[in-house]
Amino acid sequence: MTQKNPQTREWQTLSSDHHLAPFSDFKQLKEKGPRIITHAKGVYLWDSEGNQILDGMAGLWCVAIGYGRDELAEAASQQMRELPYYNLFFQTAHPPVLELSKVIAEIAPQGMNHVFFTGSGSEGNDTMLRMVRHYWAIKGQPNKKTIISRVNGYHGSTVAGASLGGMTYMHEQGDLPIPGIVHIPQPYWFGEGGDMSPDEFGIWAANQLEEKILELGVDNVGAFIAEPIQGAGGVIVPPDSYWPRIKEILAKYDILFVADEVICGFGRTGEWFGSDFYDLKPDMMTIAKGLTSGYIPMGGLIVRDEVVAVLNEGGDFNHGFTYSGHPVAAAVALENIRIMREEKIIQRVHEKTAPYLQKRLRELSDHPLVGEVRGVGLLGAIELVKDKATRARYQGRGVGMICRQFCFDNGLIMRAVGDTMIIAPPLVISEAEIDELVAKARKCLDLTLSALQG
Repeated sequence: MTQKNPQTREWQTLSSDHHLAPFSDFKQLKEKGPRIITHAKGVYLWDSEGNQILDGMAGLWCVAIGYGRDELAEAASQQMRELPYYNLFFQTAHPPVLELSKVIAEIAPQGMNHVFFTGSGSEGNDTMLRMVRHYWAIKGQPNKKTIISRVNGYHGSTVAGASLGGMTYMHEQGDLPIPGIVHIPQPYWFGEGGDMSPDEFGIWAANQLEEKILELGVDNVGAFIAEPIQGAGGVIVPPDSYWPRIKEILAKYDILFVADEVICGFGRTGEWFGSDFYDLKPDMMTIAKGLTSGYIPMGGLIVRDEVVAVLNEGGDFNHGFTYSGHPVAAAVALENIRIMREEKIIQRVHEKTAPYLQKRLRELSDHPLVGEVRGVGLLGAIELVKDKATRARYQGRGVGMICRQFCFDNGLIMRAVGDTMIIAPPLVISEAEIDELVAKARKCLDLTLSALQG
């Protein structure tokens, strides 16, 4: 693509000379150069070449209230002037983090009234692993250390987070997973359900948890962690039969349940949390992303009262971060949640925009490339296939990446997970902007099909 702005090349040179980007092939990026995003407003981004792009991924699932909200900048500025930083070690605290803890307790599922703050969702899951093991040690069961997770789940990219996640390509680098973490199959009916009905497959996938608990020995299993809906794995919406059966198994064996709410939390499903949508009643919930709408890094772990009661008897919990509960991040999170509540953003998602998005997205089911469209709230997935009837893929063609590039070139950010295209737009997206998103998605599907046939 011809560049009009000479600064684009300057910035790309800086990238090549000095920057190592996350989840990137460094050599490939050096040769191609990154797209330079310069500013944003609402649901739109602009790059250094002046192209306007509809952000169908809300950044990385996180810009809940949209770009350009001055209130969050003002909250950060005011807090920086008053108390730019202080730690929460050594029996100290500060007002923003205490007020935020109370506000989160107000919106969290009933009985979850305490929060341990971190700098990210990855750190939240590191915290979870240590807290689960500390909890069982206090209860006199120190062997209950193993955490069960799911294949293709995503729980961050720290050593513990990447281990908890079930992404094989991440495990291949760094000798992961670390000991004490095991994985069971994911509830991905379209990709792995075979001839089973969705409900049959949901029960089968849930029963893998019980089989793994019995294989390991219930006295060795500390917790099960799962996203209510798998995000980075391809917006895997479990069959309706899945979560009720999982809850039965966890109750039967007295295993802690951790809901990773980093993507589903703060309104993405049309409820405050995915755990509300599925009535999961977890013991712990990892949070981040929508907590601050991505304006500033912050994460945490919300903990059920019964678990806290045990932790209270365990002496020091020797864990924490320099930036745990950072006052500026806390101030931004408070303002972000205030806006979400006062403007009834989640209520609007639930009543209007989520039903509208799901209806419009499913109109793409008639496209020759589309094998399934699924979604919940403002989450959606489009499966790209060669044969609709058999769900067979285009082998070795990289169809998802072809489609993603067409999206990039035509003013839409839609992410590819293999040959699954996924979206998670800002919660403030309007019905007219949803129409634009779907129209651009259809255009890019047409272009992809033409490229495959060419």
